[in-house]
Amino acid sequence: MTIVRQCELLGLARSSWYYAPVGEPAENLALMKRIDEQYLQTPFYGSRKMALELSINRKRAQRLVRRMGLEAVGVKRRTTRPAAGHKIYPYLLRNLVITRPNQVWSSDITYIPMRHGFLYLAAVLDWYSRYVLSWRLSNTLEGRFCQEALDEALAQSRPEIFNSDQGSQFTATAFTSRLENCGVAISMDGRGRALDNVFVERLWRSVKYEEVYLKDYADGWEAQQSLTRYFEFYCQRRIHQALDYRTPAEVYYGVKADQAANRPRSAALAESRLK
Repeated sequence: MTIVRQCELLGLARSSWYYAPVGEPAENLALMKRIDEQYLQTPFYGSRKMALELSINRKRAQRLVRRMGLEAVGVKRRTTRPAAGHKIYPYLLRNLVITRPNQVWSSDITYIPMRHGFLYLAAVLDWYSRYVLSWRLSNTLEGRFCQEALDEALAQSRPEIFNSDQGSQFTATAFTSRLENCGVAISMDGRGRALDNVFVERLWRSVKYEEVYLKDYADGWEAQQSLTRYFEFYCQRRIHQALDYRTPAEVYYGVKADQAANRPRSAALAESRLK
């Protein structure tokens, strides 16, 4: 079948077939990495302060921050809205005492710089144990990679409450229906309130300073391989002061470190289906 005929059947202009997207220039990629580092230090900086900190034009700072999917923390007079038709759920975690695994899960997205581009990382985290149940990388902010991460987590167990921000990836019916069908209560942060999802923000800080900023990923394949090793270390071997110097796997599974590290994934999945 000719390219002309394929485009006709898909309803696409033939020029779109030949279009090669133009990536960000190296200078912008370096600036985006600096913005990411600055955002971890001062998430309350708006475009004016970010532009002054990096000595760049404010409009350029605004464009790059939007490209990265970042938003300054703080109450705004006029807030952005999720995608049209998406339902917003109330925040359920205020003053809630977290006492056990699978009581609360949460998810978020962060920016991952590479040598010649960037990716987005989504993860599902158990609040009580800090255990990362699943994660996915994507080169776009479309919601599919968040849905895949959620599906993998739900194949292992079920939370009582699932918390996220109000991003369109998490407010989409394709995402929330998965939780509702499993009987999970849905909670969402207030707009611009990063601390409502504080444990995921702490995870991102660890991922960035202990892994991403120490590496220089050449491409997505290298980022995938390196992050796989890091998350295995984070869950199975990295002790946490807040967990009485135990690992997330020890706390999540309630077993000793060697048992958690050697626990077969199939056994964990089988056990989760009995809960």
